Amino acid sequence: MSNSEIQFLDGPQSRFTEFRFTLNVLYQFIKGFRKLHFVGPCVTVFGSARFDEHHEYYKKARELSGEIAKLGFTIMTGGGPGIMEAANRGAKDVNGRSVGCNIILPFEQHENKYLDKSVSIKYFFVRKTLLIKYSYAFVVMPGGFGTMDEYYEALTLIQTGMLNQFPIIVFDKTYHKELIEHIDLMKSKGTISEKDLELCLFTDSIEESIKHLKENAIQRFGLKHIKTRKFKWWLFERGY
Repeated sequence: MSNSEIQFLDGPQSRFTEFRFTLNVLYQFIKGFRKLHFVGPCVTVFGSARFDEHHEYYKKARELSGEIAKLGFTIMTGGGPGIMEAANRGAKDVNGRSVGCNIILPFEQHENKYLDKSVSIKYFFVRKTLLIKYSYAFVVMPGGFGTMDEYYEALTLIQTGMLNQFPIIVFDKTYHKELIEHIDLMKSKGTISEKDLELCLFTDSIEESIKHLKENAIQRFGLKHIKTRKFKWWLFERGY
Protein backbone atom coordinates (compact mmCIF):
# COMPACT_ATOMS: atom_id res chain seq x y z
CA MET A 1 0.00 0.00 0.00
CA SER A 2 1.40 3.40 -0.98
CA ASN A 3 1.32 6.46 1.21
CA SER A 4 -1.28 8.00 -1.05
CA GLU A 5 -3.68 5.19 -0.16
CA ILE A 6 -3.38 5.69 3.59
CA GLN A 7 -6.34 7.45 5.18
CA PHE A 8 -4.94 9.47 8.06
CA LEU A 9 -6.96 9.84 11.25
CA ASP A 10 -8.37 13.16 12.30
CA GLY A 11 -8.95 14.53 15.78
CA PRO A 12 -9.80 17.72 17.64
CA GLN A 13 -8.03 20.65 15.95
CA SER A 14 -9.75 23.67 17.47
CA ARG A 15 -7.20 26.49 17.63
CA PHE A 16 -9.39 28.37 20.07
CA THR A 17 -9.47 25.40 22.47
CA GLU A 18 -5.68 25.09 22.33
CA PHE A 19 -5.24 28.83 22.84
CA ARG A 20 -7.58 28.79 25.82
CA PHE A 21 -5.66 25.83 27.29
CA THR A 22 -2.38 27.73 26.83
CA LEU A 23 -3.77 30.74 28.70
CA ASN A 24 -5.01 28.48 31.48
CA VAL A 25 -1.56 26.91 31.83
CA LEU A 26 0.03 30.37 31.92
CA TYR A 27 -2.40 31.41 34.65
CA GLN A 28 -1.53 28.31 36.71
CA PHE A 29 2.19 29.10 36.47
CA ILE A 30 1.74 32.76 37.43
CA LYS A 31 -0.50 31.74 40.32
CA GLY A 32 2.17 29.34 41.59
CA PHE A 33 5.06 31.77 41.09
CA ARG A 34 3.32 34.56 43.01
CA LYS A 35 2.28 32.28 45.85
CA LEU A 36 5.67 30.63 46.31
CA HIS A 37 8.01 33.50 45.49
CA PHE A 38 9.26 34.02 49.05
CA VAL A 39 9.43 30.41 50.28
CA GLY A 40 13.23 30.41 50.12
CA PRO A 41 15.47 27.43 49.28
CA CYS A 42 13.40 24.27 49.69
CA VAL A 43 13.91 20.56 50.00
CA THR A 44 11.04 18.76 48.30
CA VAL A 45 9.89 15.49 49.85
CA PHE A 46 8.13 12.99 47.59
CA GLY A 47 6.17 10.02 48.92
CA SER A 48 2.89 8.14 49.09
CA ALA A 49 -0.34 9.71 50.30
CA ARG A 50 -1.49 6.35 51.70
CA PHE A 51 0.43 6.01 54.97
CA ASP A 52 -1.15 7.18 58.23
CA GLU A 53 0.68 8.64 61.20
CA HIS A 54 1.21 5.23 62.80
CA HIS A 55 3.17 3.82 59.87
CA GLU A 56 6.96 3.55 60.09
CA TYR A 57 7.41 5.42 56.80
CA TYR A 58 5.33 8.33 58.09
CA LYS A 59 7.40 8.49 61.27
CA LYS A 60 10.70 8.41 59.37
CA ALA A 61 9.56 11.10 56.94
CA ARG A 62 8.51 13.30 59.85
CA GLU A 63 11.80 12.83 61.70
CA LEU A 64 13.98 13.34 58.63
CA SER A 65 12.07 16.45 57.54
CA GLY A 66 12.45 17.96 60.99
CA GLU A 67 16.22 17.54 60.79
CA ILE A 68 16.27 19.04 57.29
CA ALA A 69 14.22 22.03 58.46
CA LYS A 70 16.76 22.66 61.21
CA LEU A 71 19.33 23.33 58.46
CA GLY A 72 17.23 26.30 57.35
CA PHE A 73 15.48 24.72 54.39
CA THR A 74 11.77 25.13 53.75
CA ILE A 75 10.09 21.73 53.49
CA MET A 76 8.00 21.50 50.33
CA THR A 77 5.59 18.68 49.46
CA GLY A 78 2.57 17.98 47.32
CA GLY A 79 0.52 19.26 50.25
CA GLY A 80 -1.64 16.18 50.74
CA PRO A 81 -1.85 13.37 53.32
CA GLY A 82 0.53 10.50 54.08
CA ILE A 83 4.25 11.13 53.57
CA MET A 84 3.47 14.68 52.44
CA GLU A 85 1.71 15.42 55.71
CA ALA A 86 4.51 13.76 57.68
CA ALA A 87 7.16 15.93 56.02
CA ASN A 88 5.23 19.16 56.56
CA ARG A 89 4.50 18.10 60.13
CA GLY A 90 8.17 17.41 60.77
CA ALA A 91 9.02 20.95 59.70
CA LYS A 92 6.42 22.41 62.05
CA ASP A 93 7.70 20.23 64.92
CA VAL A 94 10.90 22.30 64.91
CA ASN A 95 9.28 25.63 63.96
CA GLY A 96 10.53 25.32 60.40
CA ARG A 97 8.84 26.53 57.24
CA SER A 98 6.36 24.24 55.54
CA VAL A 99 4.74 24.69 52.13
CA GLY A 100 2.61 22.59 49.82
CA CYS A 101 1.76 22.49 46.14
CA ASN A 102 -1.51 20.59 46.02
CA ILE A 103 -3.15 19.01 42.98
CA ILE A 104 -6.82 19.50 42.14
CA LEU A 105 -8.30 16.04 41.50
CA PRO A 106 -11.81 14.78 40.67
CA PHE A 107 -11.71 13.00 44.05
CA GLU A 108 -10.71 15.95 46.17
CA GLN A 109 -7.30 15.76 47.83
CA HIS A 110 -7.44 17.94 50.92
CA GLU A 111 -4.42 19.91 51.97
CA ASN A 112 -2.87 18.76 55.22
CA LYS A 113 -3.03 21.02 58.28
CA TYR A 114 0.71 21.55 58.68
CA LEU A 115 1.19 24.07 55.86
CA ASP A 116 2.25 27.68 56.35
CA LYS A 117 1.57 28.41 52.70
CA SER A 118 0.00 26.41 49.89
CA VAL A 119 -1.21 26.66 46.32
CA SER A 120 -3.59 24.35 44.47
CA ILE A 121 -2.73 23.56 40.86
CA LYS A 122 -4.90 22.11 38.12
CA TYR A 123 -2.26 20.32 36.03
CA PHE A 124 0.27 17.72 37.19
CA PHE A 125 3.03 19.01 34.90
CA VAL A 126 2.69 22.54 36.28
CA ARG A 127 2.74 21.19 39.81
CA LYS A 128 5.88 19.14 39.15
CA THR A 129 7.61 22.21 37.75
CA LEU A 130 6.80 24.17 40.90
CA LEU A 131 7.95 21.34 43.18
CA ILE A 132 11.28 21.31 41.35
CA LYS A 133 11.74 25.06 40.74
CA TYR A 134 12.24 26.09 44.36
CA SER A 135 14.28 23.11 45.56
CA TYR A 136 17.97 22.58 46.19
CA ALA A 137 17.49 18.90 47.03
CA PHE A 138 14.93 16.12 46.76
CA VAL A 139 14.00 13.33 49.15
CA VAL A 140 12.25 10.27 47.76
CA MET A 141 10.37 8.30 50.41
CA PRO A 142 8.40 5.09 49.74
CA GLY A 143 5.60 5.77 47.29
CA GLY A 144 3.74 4.69 44.19
CA PHE A 145 3.45 5.76 40.56
CA GLY A 146 3.29 9.47 41.38
CA THR A 147 6.39 9.33 43.55
CA MET A 148 8.34 7.47 40.87
CA ASP A 149 7.17 9.95 38.25
CA GLU A 150 8.41 12.86 40.35
CA TYR A 151 11.67 11.09 41.16
CA TYR A 152 12.50 10.28 37.54
CA GLU A 153 11.48 13.77 36.40
CA ALA A 154 13.98 15.38 38.77
CA LEU A 155 16.62 12.74 38.05
CA THR A 156 16.33 13.12 34.28
CA LEU A 157 16.55 16.91 34.44
CA ILE A 158 19.70 16.68 36.56
CA GLN A 159 21.26 13.93 34.43
CA THR A 160 20.72 15.92 31.22
CA GLY A 161 22.04 19.15 32.71
CA MET A 162 18.70 20.95 32.58
CA LEU A 163 18.98 21.37 36.36
CA ASN A 164 22.02 21.92 38.52
CA GLN A 165 23.30 18.77 40.20
CA PHE A 166 21.03 19.05 43.21
CA PRO A 167 21.27 16.07 45.57
CA ILE A 168 18.61 13.36 45.48
CA ILE A 169 18.18 11.19 48.57
CA VAL A 170 16.25 7.95 48.15
CA PHE A 171 15.28 6.84 51.64
CA ASP A 172 14.73 3.23 52.77
CA LYS A 173 16.88 0.77 50.84
CA THR A 174 14.64 -2.18 51.66
CA TYR A 175 11.58 -0.61 50.04
CA HIS A 176 13.62 0.55 47.05
CA LYS A 177 15.59 -2.71 46.69
CA GLU A 178 14.23 -3.50 43.22
CA LEU A 179 14.71 0.10 42.11
CA ILE A 180 18.37 -0.08 43.10
CA GLU A 181 18.73 -3.39 41.26
CA HIS A 182 17.12 -1.93 38.14
CA ILE A 183 19.47 1.05 38.17
CA ASP A 184 22.39 -1.38 38.42
CA LEU A 185 20.90 -3.27 35.46
CA MET A 186 20.71 -0.07 33.40
CA LYS A 187 24.36 0.59 34.19
CA SER A 188 25.39 -2.94 33.19
CA LYS A 189 23.49 -2.62 29.89
CA GLY A 190 25.04 0.74 29.15
CA THR A 191 21.82 2.78 29.14
CA ILE A 192 23.22 4.97 31.93
CA SER A 193 26.81 5.73 32.79
CA GLU A 194 28.86 4.88 35.84
CA LYS A 195 28.84 8.58 36.74
CA ASP A 196 25.02 8.62 36.78
CA LEU A 197 25.12 6.42 39.88
CA GLU A 198 26.50 9.43 41.79
CA LEU A 199 23.29 11.40 41.23
CA CYS A 200 21.42 9.63 44.05
CA LEU A 201 22.18 8.65 47.62
CA PHE A 202 20.36 5.49 48.71
CA THR A 203 20.27 5.35 52.48
CA ASP A 204 18.47 4.33 55.66
CA SER A 205 20.29 6.89 57.77
CA ILE A 206 18.98 10.30 58.77
CA GLU A 207 22.48 11.32 59.84
CA GLU A 208 23.94 10.36 56.45
CA SER A 209 21.13 12.25 54.70
CA ILE A 210 21.82 15.43 56.66
CA LYS A 211 25.57 15.18 56.01
CA HIS A 212 24.85 14.70 52.30
CA LEU A 213 22.65 17.80 52.21
CA LYS A 214 25.21 19.93 54.02
CA GLU A 215 27.95 18.97 51.57
CA ASN A 216 26.01 18.80 48.31
CA ALA A 217 23.41 21.53 48.75
CA ILE A 218 24.43 24.09 51.39
CA GLN A 219 28.20 24.07 50.78
CA ARG A 220 28.12 23.39 47.03
CA PHE A 221 25.68 26.21 46.26
CA GLY A 222 26.86 28.62 48.94
CA LEU A 223 23.56 28.82 50.81
CA LYS A 224 23.55 30.99 53.89
CA HIS A 225 21.17 32.42 56.48
CA ILE A 226 19.54 35.70 55.47
CA LYS A 227 17.53 38.46 57.08
CA THR A 228 13.83 38.76 56.41
CA ARG A 229 13.18 39.93 52.86
CA LYS A 230 11.36 43.17 52.14
CA PHE A 231 8.14 42.76 50.20
CA LYS A 232 6.95 45.13 47.49
CA TRP A 233 3.56 46.51 48.45
CA TRP A 234 2.97 47.85 44.95
CA LEU A 235 3.09 44.27 43.62
CA PHE A 236 0.55 43.22 46.27
CA GLU A 237 3.16 40.90 47.80
CA ARG A 238 2.34 39.39 51.16
CA GLY A 239 5.62 37.58 51.68
CA TYR A 240 5.89 34.34 53.55
